Order: sequence, then structure tokens, then C-alpha cells
Amino acid sequence: MVKEMIEVLCTNTQSKFLVPSGTCLKDVIAFAGIEKPESVLGATVNNKVQNLNYRIYSPKTVNFLDIFSPNGRRIYAMSLMFLYYKAVKDVYPKADVRIMHSMNDGYYSELIGVEEETEKSAKKIKKQMNALVKKDLPFERKIMQSQEAATLFESVGMRQKANLIKNSGSLYTSVDILDGTVNSFFFDLVPSTGYLKIFDIVPFEKGLMLFMPDNDKDYLVPGVITKQTKLFGIFQEHKHWVEILNSPYVSMLNDGVRNGHARQIINISEALHEKKYAQIADNIAKKKNDIKIVFLAGPSSSGKTTSCRRLATQLAVNGIHPVQISMDDYFNDREHTPKDKNGEYDFECLEAVDLAFFSQQMQELLDGKEIELPKFDFVKGQKFPSGNKIRLQDNSILIVEGIHALNPKLSKDIARKNKYFVFVSALTQVALDKYNLISTSDNRLIRRIVRDNNYRGASAEDTLLRWASVRNGEERHIFPYQENADSIFNSSLLYEIGVLKNYCEPLLMKVPQNSSAYADARRLLRFLRNFTSIPADFIPPTSIMREFLGGSSFNY
Repeated sequence: MVKEMIEVLCTNTQSKFLVPSGTCLKDVIAFAGIEKPESVLGATVNNKVQNLNYRIYSPKTVNFLDIFSPNGRRIYAMSLMFLYYKAVKDVYPKADVRIMHSMNDGYYSELIGVEEETEKSAKKIKKQMNALVKKDLPFERKIMQSQEAATLFESVGMRQKANLIKNSGSLYTSVDILDGTVNSFFFDLVPSTGYLKIFDIVPFEKGLMLFMPDNDKDYLVPGVITKQTKLFGIFQEHKHWVEILNSPYVSMLNDGVRNGHARQIINISEALHEKKYAQIADNIAKKKNDIKIVFLAGPSSSGKTTSCRRLATQLAVNGIHPVQISMDDYFNDREHTPKDKNGEYDFECLEAVDLAFFSQQMQELLDGKEIELPKFDFVKGQKFPSGNKIRLQDNSILIVEGIHALNPKLSKDIARKNKYFVFVSALTQVALDKYNLISTSDNRLIRRIVRDNNYRGASAEDTLLRWASVRNGEERHIFPYQENADSIFNSSLLYEIGVLKNYCEPLLMKVPQNSSAYADARRLLRFLRNFTSIPADFIPPTSIMREFLGGSSFNY
């Protein structure tokens, strides 16, 4: 019997061809003429992410994913984490591992119940991971009834995962299996361990760093760990915060909300924020005779503007008169804005700022002169005099807020003792379970989807399509300077995704399937389903959340 032939359009090569019905994606690669078929990790099929074992039975549009695509990188990361977990259980059967946060193109984890030095553990686990890769063992995904899956995970000690499944409302749940070891990862995996040849395990602090392939080079792991002592310290601080709130995992947060503790969770989360703002203001006040300018930076949707306002309030409590300036008003006029390699205006680069004018005005203020602040018209693409004239008093401190504020080139003419740097980012505090992190980037993306719709009239599709460009700009222009900070502020709030869910889900549901943003919309919808909804009623008007939801007592 001759098999029916199915038409496939491959967007990578812009080729159209026929394959026998039931052909799996692994075999479709040969028809598509992909230049490096060995680099393919998965694919989007009709804008849905699929494993390479997915079989085609009807006409499809396929885009193959490699390590340099965001979703390809997620596939590799989830698969590598399962490989890592499997190796830990093989080497230390009675031990466990907790994957805690991302750093340095990798993931920091801590072993539980292992007495050996981390150097010895790293060598043993890496050796076992390489052995599993060499065996090319299949990653299997089994669909079973949710109650059965929850019972299975409880039997292997994964209570948080079991509770999440029980309360998901789903009739069926997927379970991942590797050589008899069970777990579940909330994304598609590579077909087998043989795809995961590039990784590294390195001792770091009290745990281990699991390194991914480098994001900018051709399948190499980073040569050295970039020291991120300050960032690591903030992660450890917020590990303590979630323990205070007794909600390190989403299932525990959901239990608290269902048991009527939402208001308490919000109040304590906000109080922890206020305490941190006060600490930073106190640090500045101790050096107020020297510090003249506070530079505050952070990536998109980190809550920079609200942080600027709340820090100013705490400085005022210390008897300091804060003067706030936004770097957005110092953009070059449109005709002088640099363009990227695609010929588009590059608003993310430092050169998009009128550096000479900014430096001139900062120096005049430090010299005791009066200046007139500019105002940038984003519609016309020009800055003009605002009519707002300022002069620093003896007890004044400038707060300059903008994405480039920590870049040393911006303030190179100002003495170091006269500057204080603050970095703001949303470093997500809660995890789905011990093995599934919540991406800090996804946290900010959800914030931005809600904010862009509320204040800019942008659809979720618009925001999702722009996000890759935004992230690329952050990696080039913001994150390299975060360790320059004197203080790092984590703007993430334990309760926020439960609140944002109510606003974001309806927007994501409007993303059409024929859009390339559909895969990410679908992924975020699946992610948000893990959270119990939290009403916004109890959120105070000074909260960072109000920058995205509306109802703030601050002017933006």
C-alpha cells in the first residue's frame, strides 16, 4: 500500500516538499536541506513547539530550532537538567538536587544529602552524564491521568510536583522518563541523551554550576565563570525571603492563596521591598557628603521607574533632597540615532543617547549651576527645552534612571566617589519545583505584556514579536555592567504572577496561530495555568506592580 504524501513548508530553507504520511521530524530534516542537521534540537510545527519525534499526518509549516534560537535553547536546557538529575541519582541514589537559579550561561544548583566536597561530586556527576550521553538513551514522554501521575511523583518523594499536578485541574499530565528515572519538565525535550554532548559541571560557592553551550559561539561552553558575587548574594538573600513567606515553590504559594492568606503574602512581600529600599537609602545617606549622583539601571520591565520614586522617598526620610532625571529625555534626535545591521534604529545602544549633552549638564549641576532639563518627544523624535530648571542644593542628590546608567562610559567624567550605582532586576523568587525554574526573563515579559497593553495600546503579539530584540539589547548593553552596582535590588514579588495571570491570559489568548508569536503565547499560557489567581485589590498604590497594572500613587 502506497503511503499518502504530505506537503511540508520549511521556513528555514524556504523550501516546499512532500514526505510520506507519518514521517517524524527527525527524518523531515533530510528533505529540508538544513545546512547543519546535527544542530537541530526541535521544531515549531504550525507555530507550536514540538519534539523531533513528532509525526506529520497533515500539511504543516515547519521551522527547525537550534541552540541559538530561544525555544531551541529551552529544549536543550530542560533536557540537560533531566540528564543532570538522572546522573545525580545514579551517583548518589539517596541524594537529591535543587536547581536554584540561572547565572553565567548556566544554572546554579545545590546537592542535598551529599557529604563529599563539591569538586569530587562535580567530577563524578560529569563522568556519569558523559556516560549517559554516549549511550544515547531516549527521553520518553508518557501521558497519564493526573491522579496517577501525582501518585507516582509522591512515591519518589517529589511532593511539590505532585501537589502542583493535583491542583492543576488537568485530566492528564505528561511524565518524562529517562532509563527508568521519572521527572517532568514543562517543555519539550530532545529525543535522546546523544544530543547533549556540550555541557560542563563546575564547583561554585556551596553548589555546582551546570553550564549550557555558549550563546554566542558555535557550541562551546564558557571558558570561565564570570564573577557575579553581588548578583549571587541577591539570589541567596531572596532564598531567605521565600523561606520567610514559606513559599519556595508554586504549589506552596497556591496553598497559601487558597487558604485565604493572599493579603498577608502581599503585605509581607511589599514590606520586604520597603525594607530593602530603606537599606539602600541608608547606605547612600552614610556617604552623602561625597555622593552627588545615584545612577539606577535595569532591564525592561524591571520596575526602574517605581524604584526610582521609592528610593527618592526613602532618601527624603534621611533628610536628603532627591532630584530625579530620566535618561529617556537625553536621546539623540532621530536623524542622529545609530542603526543596527538590519538598518533599523537602534534605540538600545549607548550611542542612541546624546552623551556630550548629558555629560555637560551633569557637570554644570555638580558645579552648582542651574540647568534646564530637556524633554524628548518620541513621536517627533526630537528633544526640546522642558521649561523645568533645576539647581542642586547642599542636601540634594541626583537620581539618574535609565538602561545605560551603570555603563562606565556614561559617567566617565564624574569622580567615582561622587557616584552610587543601583541595579534593579526581577529575579524570580519562587520555582515550579526543585527542577523547574521560573525564568526571570519570562517574569519580565509577562509584566511587559500587561504594561504595553495598558499604557501603549500594544497587543500581546506586538510585545512578543519585539521581545527577542529587547533581550538582545539587554545582553549587550545592560547585563555586562550589573556587577558595577553598589546595590542590587530584586524587584520581583512572590505574589505577582498570580496577579498578572488575570490580565495576561486574555491577551495571550488573542495571539493568532498564524503568528510567529503563537509558540511563546502558548508556552506562557501553559506556564500561567500553574498559578492560582490572586486579586489585585490588596496591592498598595506604591507597589512596583502598579507600574504595570495602573493605580499607582506615583506619576510616570
